[in-house]
Amino acid sequence: MGRNKISVVGAGNVGATVANKVAEMEIGDVVMVDIIDGLPQGKGLDMLESAPIEGFDSNIVGAMAYEETGNSDVVVITSGVPRKPGMSREDLLETNKKIIDSVVGQVVANSPNAILIMVANPLDTMTYLALKRSGFPKNRVMGMAGILDTARFKAFISMELDVSIEDIQTVILGGHGDEMVPLPRFTTISGIPILQLLPGETVDRLVERTRKGGGEIVSLLKTGSAYYAPGAAAAQMVEAILKDKKRILPCCAYLEGEYGLSDICFGVPVKLGANGVEGIIELELTAEERELVSKSAESVRKSIMALKL
Repeated sequence: MGRNKISVVGAGNVGATVANKVAEMEIGDVVMVDIIDGLPQGKGLDMLESAPIEGFDSNIVGAMAYEETGNSDVVVITSGVPRKPGMSREDLLETNKKIIDSVVGQVVANSPNAILIMVANPLDTMTYLALKRSGFPKNRVMGMAGILDTARFKAFISMELDVSIEDIQTVILGGHGDEMVPLPRFTTISGIPILQLLPGETVDRLVERTRKGGGEIVSLLKTGSAYYAPGAAAAQMVEAILKDKKRILPCCAYLEGEYGLSDICFGVPVKLGANGVEGIIELELTAEERELVSKSAESVRKSIMALKL
């Protein structure tokens, strides 16, 4: 029995954070690939030198050639340009389409049995592109968005109520963008509905802040976008898959009729285990929630159409 192998494409802030997290969690050995000579090698070596302090035995290497990613169990694709202030996720479409096209081709050629986790924006569209380009079954291609969005929502609730984040559970549906659909009705603190603990207008304010959570960080950083929370979210997905945890987590998955939607990659609660997306959980929605979901789906569809596949 060899160790699991995880490859991370892109050694920028998000990719490096994912690689470092996964190595520290000792889920497997890590290969980080980037086109900038020296960047993945340098960051990889730096991470490896933290191992004696952190006490992990995972190996980390940086590479420029995809051959080194061969036979990966999971590949996290973070390559692409990040948002700058004033940019929407859609503004990145053309540039990131070219990058993802080329990356997916090389990943698939070297790791035909891998599970792909997409972390490039616009997220749902890039996940759809990766699914179509890879030819992989739908359970093996997914996008990281919902875990990040729910984490933001949970963080804001925790700050508001001064309670532990460990006791907060919530669900978010929809595309990763300003049209996402946080669901206060499914949000609890140790089983207690959030709406019994906070007034409606406070919950609405936190929902709105969650929707714009990525933009808030982009405007503060001015030169890039979030990476600690996105990196941690992707690492959680890798762990759920490689430890076959069967976790119920919101992820961007390919739908074939669920929630009344077909031929679209969209954020829904899934069961995440060794086979990737092992099931999609359909929630019974109110008319108002359904309307928000279809509005979000419309915006994702528009973006998918722009791919001109």
